[in-house]
Amino acid sequence: MSTTEMQDLLTLVGNSFDVEDSKAVIHNVARLRADIYKLAEVGALESGPLQGMARYLVRHAALALGIIPASIQDLYAARGRGEVPNTFTVPAINLRALTFEAARAVFRAARALDAGPYIFEIARSEIGYTDQRPAEYVTSVLAGAIAEGYVGPVFIQGDHFQVSAKRYASDPEAEVRSVKELIVEAIAAGFYNIDIDTSTLVDMTKTTTPEQQALNTGLSAMYTAYIRSLEPRGVTISVGGEIGEVGGHNSTEEELCAYFDGYYSELEKIAPEAAGISKISIQTGTSHGGVVLPDGSIAQVSVDFDTLLKLSRIARDEYGMGGVVQHGASTLPEDAFGKFVESEAVEVHLATNFQTMLFDRLPDELRAEMYAYLDEKNAAERKPGMTDEQFYYKTRKNAVGPFKKQTWNMSAEKKAEIGQAWEAQFTKLFTLLGLGGTRKYVDQTIKPVAVKPSHKYYLGEAAGEEDVSDLAD
Repeated sequence: MSTTEMQDLLTLVGNSFDVEDSKAVIHNVARLRADIYKLAEVGALESGPLQGMARYLVRHAALALGIIPASIQDLYAARGRGEVPNTFTVPAINLRALTFEAARAVFRAARALDAGPYIFEIARSEIGYTDQRPAEYVTSVLAGAIAEGYVGPVFIQGDHFQVSAKRYASDPEAEVRSVKELIVEAIAAGFYNIDIDTSTLVDMTKTTTPEQQALNTGLSAMYTAYIRSLEPRGVTISVGGEIGEVGGHNSTEEELCAYFDGYYSELEKIAPEAAGISKISIQTGTSHGGVVLPDGSIAQVSVDFDTLLKLSRIARDEYGMGGVVQHGASTLPEDAFGKFVESEAVEVHLATNFQTMLFDRLPDELRAEMYAYLDEKNAAERKPGMTDEQFYYKTRKNAVGPFKKQTWNMSAEKKAEIGQAWEAQFTKLFTLLGLGGTRKYVDQTIKPVAVKPSHKYYLGEAAGEEDVSDLAD
């Protein structure tokens, strides 16, 4: 990347800042806020060194403005000690498309409510089909923070950094290495919260619960130690574990305790001084994306809130966790969200409904083009008796990445319409999850460390694609 090319990128934002001695110097905050989307767009749609430099510049500009990728570890630890109340549940939001616009909507909704802890996340599977590597995702989120004038820690999370059971069975070393490589990439990008999911390897053919969980706990401990070896100075990455695949049978107290006991035993062997996980994901009756009926509506599911409350209290009181995590919740009826707070869930993951809101508002021509693409590329997934509504609901996520440029290039008016709808939904969910007035708990517990971005990481070789078709969102 030549000096001329870097200057061309800075010109896009009206020379509102420079990078001097590996540090951004802001000259005009208002101009930077107004034009930062231009760097975010280059970071999403271009390729090679130009794309990398745009991402590098956004990261520097964010740090100069006090927008700092951070770990939520200390807040969850304080909650585990009873120093932060169990009166709210932290939303972890998977942004699959128009991430810059969606992040802006999140920051606006949070500001209006004085809401503090909320997490931006993307799963290993989503990185693939949305065509958003970690550096791009972080760039879009930080650019959204800049545009909305946000200042403070930003929690960005690797959701379901999941081991594929199929690939592990055929070549365990290669699959373990693939997740390790993703962890390295994510941490360099600013992901200081990572959910390790080896629950795919729970073996229900074994006789006892500890035996069923043994491979899950062993790999969870190994990945935790690996993450600790990569942490930037002063950062303790928040690591999450999982005891049962979402969509399977509901988790039990026996499984929870077997996981913790096995996990801490293994971690003590390989990294006795390492901090453990801060939360645990359980299964209580939901499924990722919901189940769509023939008419396109979503089937109602029954969440076992008694199990959620019971296991959350055990995780917190006996093991010092922030609590348990609920996956696959965005398609639930709105009256369920207050029950997550009552059940003392520390975190709830939300994704599919925001994707639905996007597709409902796309220009008709673009949606038709995306559906035609799915008819051709995903025809094998159309099962006998499946209606169009069911087929497109199931497969439409696969059009997000291939049509990323077209969604970025929608009119400003259309993107504003979608962003306003998202903001209203975030406001509603944040209210139901008890986030009003919770910024103070972030300020009390989180002291973010400004980590200097690596020039080599942003301008080095891009990561390749991988098959993620069998992984959870």
